[in-house]
Amino acid sequence: MSDATSWTPTGWKHDAAHAGWTLPGIANLHSHAFQRAMAGMAERQTHPQDSFWTWRETMYRMAARFDPDRLRAVAAQLYAEMLEAGYTTVCEFHYLHHAPDGQPYADPAAMSRALIAAARDTGIRMTLLPVLYMTGGFDGRELTQRQRRFGHSIDGYLRLLESLRAQENEGLRIGCALHSLRAVPPDAMQEVLAALPQEMRVHIHIAEQIGEVQDCTAIRGARPVEWLLSNAAVDPRWTLVHATHLTPAEVRGVARSGATVAICPTTEANLGDGLFPLRDYLAANGAWGIGSDSHISVSPVEELRWLEYGQRLHTRHRNIAVREDSPSVGETLLHGVVASAANSTGFDTSGDDVSLDADAPQLAGAHADDVVDRWIFSGNRNLVDRVVVDGRRVVEAGRHVDRERIAAGYRRAIAALNAH
Repeated sequence: MSDATSWTPTGWKHDAAHAGWTLPGIANLHSHAFQRAMAGMAERQTHPQDSFWTWRETMYRMAARFDPDRLRAVAAQLYAEMLEAGYTTVCEFHYLHHAPDGQPYADPAAMSRALIAAARDTGIRMTLLPVLYMTGGFDGRELTQRQRRFGHSIDGYLRLLESLRAQENEGLRIGCALHSLRAVPPDAMQEVLAALPQEMRVHIHIAEQIGEVQDCTAIRGARPVEWLLSNAAVDPRWTLVHATHLTPAEVRGVARSGATVAICPTTEANLGDGLFPLRDYLAANGAWGIGSDSHISVSPVEELRWLEYGQRLHTRHRNIAVREDSPSVGETLLHGVVASAANSTGFDTSGDDVSLDADAPQLAGAHADDVVDRWIFSGNRNLVDRVVVDGRRVVEAGRHVDRERIAAGYRRAIAALNAH
């Protein structure tokens, strides 16, 4: 890094050695890697009232085709794409544990280890979040045949976490993911949380769908976020994924807890989930970040842009995501994702750099007070030139250093998946 580089107060810098701009690495707080293989394949109407619940049928069919080798190849392609887009850390919310018939592999952690290998292959930091998935609904129904490869007993799940924690290193953290309140009974949640190391991160899907809110209210007598805040010691170790449907009291409660909300705007739009109440949450000083979730887009720019645009469409006003100390939407958005990263991931990512293309016309004449707004709001060309993760250069001239080999493996995996 050049001595002529100077940081701005909000965390980006002008790199005089390369006549360009360098941003902090972005943490992708929510990923289901296998779903990269079905991006664009659920866009045909299957029912007049298509929704998240009908989309799940396509997802289940794709999930049934994966084995460890295919998962590693698809995840490697995804992670290379993330790095090229400026993500330097990924939280992998992993529930595809067992063989398609629901039986554990000879190594019960085989699918988890495939994801760890893919992260190592590409150089992305990973917080691996093995998922506890026990029931098919708030009423405690058994998992369906298609869900059985997701399932664990409490003992089996804790053994999985213990075996994976032995692999932790400077580029890998292991956390806990509770799939959702509908998939984890209250007693099981309490037992697992009590068994976790104090420092372990906890992620959970919550309040993504109106139907989920209605079912939780009917069976547990409270809305999902309301129930969670009353029944768990939610604190900055927690990441609440989606949290789309919140009351004003829940907005304030999540913000007070210190938990981070992982907002996934492109997936939430694609699935018809709804809009997160961003303006109210910012006013409450809540922590938040972004995730690419189902990977119909692998771009922090698009997630951040549509986080703001969704609010504009809803309110019919402009420039919604701003802070008292900055009128810039781009600065506010970048500050938000950088500030929340460590709590959700467990990593210090201060050694990561994302350098933008100094020759990009979109950045011609850029200054410190407008470069981030230009990066987010000036079109769809990827402006990332170089990416460094913990001192290792993984992207050069906009391309992952091992792009061709990774892409070849991905094409073979897709051919095998589509042969079913």
